[in-house]
Amino acid sequence: MYSFEFQPYQRRFQTPLVTKHGIWEIRTGIILQLVGESGKIGWGEIAPLPWFASETLVQALDFCRQLPHKITTETILAIPAILPACQFGFESAWEELISPQPEPILASSALLPAGKAALERLPELLNYGTFKWKIGVAPLNEELEIFRQLVTALPAGSQLRLDANGGLELEAAKIWLGECDNLNSKVVEFLEQPLAVNQLAAMQELANNYATPIALDESVTGLPQLQACYEQGWRGIFVIKAAIAGSPSRLRQFLKTYQIDAVFSSVLETAIGRKAALKLAAELNHPHRAVGFGVEHWFVED
Repeated sequence: MYSFEFQPYQRRFQTPLVTKHGIWEIRTGIILQLVGESGKIGWGEIAPLPWFASETLVQALDFCRQLPHKITTETILAIPAILPACQFGFESAWEELISPQPEPILASSALLPAGKAALERLPELLNYGTFKWKIGVAPLNEELEIFRQLVTALPAGSQLRLDANGGLELEAAKIWLGECDNLNSKVVEFLEQPLAVNQLAAMQELANNYATPIALDESVTGLPQLQACYEQGWRGIFVIKAAIAGSPSRLRQFLKTYQIDAVFSSVLETAIGRKAALKLAAELNHPHRAVGFGVEHWFVED
């Protein structure tokens, strides 16, 4: 039996995060605590991202409120798949309680703001070797011009990830991939989710026709979607947002079985959720790819 408590939180961004999904100003979520009979404590975080197909904060709060003050391991492992962020939060708190570990130190990519602001923010983040830039939020020609400037401004030997959040049309995706392929270096590590979730076959064709790798993100938000894309033949890069992917133990089992090219990425969670996600990443992330957790510069300091 474990004593259970929870508390909602809000974290404000220094500047709104602009993506193809819209403008995001405040990160909300839930911090939960499990206390064992010996007094050991496990902390977990529920960090929903409903536009990535997780439950909403309201649904997560409703689930927490209906639980008794004392819960069992069986309760935790029986959380339904329709609540993937809750699955992650409770199970990672339970794992922390029974087997506490320090947060792993892993090379990470820094999230740049969209548009020209990326050029202004880059000098502050030169301690990173990999950068991620959101595209598909401004006119194509405007973004391509900024992209060329950004490539020139990047430190020697660094890499850039382009993230379209599924917001490109097919012809625009081809233009981006052609632009990346024409570079004299491998500065672009991959193009992330160029097309909508229902266009897996088209993304597979793009992957076959261009040298720049393609990564799936919105297409693989949870373990069921990840399994489905693998079964449909995707063998490119999978971006794993552990905090909304569901059960850590089931995710671990799948990734160890199939050894896919996985890149673990943040959902702008707090240090509690980040620690749990990075523990998985230390085991399962592709050994030569940076994790996507360089995001703390986005938040107002507490």
